[in-house]
Amino acid sequence: MITVSSMDAQNRFGQLLDTVQREPVTITRHGRTAAFIISPRDMQDLQNARHKRSAAVDAFEAWSQQATASALPAAAHLTDEEVVEMVKALR
Repeated sequence: MITVSSMDAQNRFGQLLDTVQREPVTITRHGRTAAFIISPRDMQDLQNARHKRSAAVDAFEAWSQQATASALPAAAHLTDEEVVEMVKALR
């Protein structure tokens, strides 16, 4: 990843637009990261990953609620170690 100062980014903006087609660019201001420039393809990949993560979280939450609703009352008293031992025994 290329890193440039905000002043260099202003002066070489057209060149940076070409560069981000190959790799992301970090823009710094006063030595600290201020922004990233990425290609449209990289942005689409990030948005797709965010959507997949959100869908996975929703699916896990639904499963967790269903598991909680169908669990026997005795399950609430199991320790983590007991659960691990039961899983090992089922393998």
